[in-house]
Amino acid sequence: MKLLAAAVLVAALSVAAQAVPSVGVSATAVTAEGYPANLSEYGFFADGAKQVPAAGVTPYRIQTPLWSDGAEKLRFVFVPPGQKAHAQGDGLLDLPVGSALIKTFKMQGRLIETRVLLHRADGWIGLPYLWNAEQTEARLALAGARLALTTPAGQAIDYAVPNKNQCKECHAAGDAFTPIGPKARNLSAAWLADFAKAGRLDKVPAVSRRVPLWEDRAKVPVADAARGWLDANCAHCHKPDGAASNSGLYLGWDVTDRAALGINKRPVAAGRGSGTFLFDVVPGDPDHSILAYRLASLEGGVAMPELGRASVDPAGLAIVRAWITMMR
Repeated sequence: MKLLAAAVLVAALSVAAQAVPSVGVSATAVTAEGYPANLSEYGFFADGAKQVPAAGVTPYRIQTPLWSDGAEKLRFVFVPPGQKAHAQGDGLLDLPVGSALIKTFKMQGRLIETRVLLHRADGWIGLPYLWNAEQTEARLALAGARLALTTPAGQAIDYAVPNKNQCKECHAAGDAFTPIGPKARNLSAAWLADFAKAGRLDKVPAVSRRVPLWEDRAKVPVADAARGWLDANCAHCHKPDGAASNSGLYLGWDVTDRAALGINKRPVAAGRGSGTFLFDVVPGDPDHSILAYRLASLEGGVAMPELGRASVDPAGLAIVRAWITMMR
């Protein structure tokens, strides 16, 4: 229901963005050297407190999103006027220099943080902004922050706003810093068509196999729902050029090799994270699979993903366990 509500909100924001006047996005704030102290300096929002985007800033949603302690996330993309993003098959949209990705986290109805990815001439950078108590402004938090929050499930957590360097841990692709969310396979066909119609995308990509909507997971094959969750939550590190490349465990949506997916594969670099278990995935037996064990843990050095959560995603863990259970 929460993801369905988010989809409705995206549509509402699209209408609101057309109705609310805006001074527009500051190209200087996006592309110039330095780090703006306040989120408002970018001009991404006509109304930041209500998360109403400025003209030229487009809301979007991910089919199956990254779990972040149950936080509601509002996502937006900005492409400079007169330019277009380029479709690259099923993969990431290639956003031109001057583009930005904006993601706001809400918990219990309050704005917590907004993370921005800025495409500058020398590459992408990621910056975290922390919302004030008055909900009127978000200020740059290069060192990150720790906040005592309560999740929508009622669990008290020590919520972590990542520092600037931690952003690199998930957004690494070899030596480069790159976005990880807006892949064509994890965006709806309708949104991609609308983005192209608006002149912000060069063409509608022909996606061979789309990641399913997370709220539709009971209606699709278990393997698809589980693989979509792993792609969104794990594959940005567990890929050949990711931070966990030395594990030999690759969990991307398009991976077909059973060993790369961990099936009957001994861990390479898990350390104590493997517990007492011998294989990443034991077909039919999630209770003896390292993958399920680590997803269920909150212990430092064991829990996976390592960053971005202080609680276990019960629905994500359940679908991965169901996928392992049905394996032969």
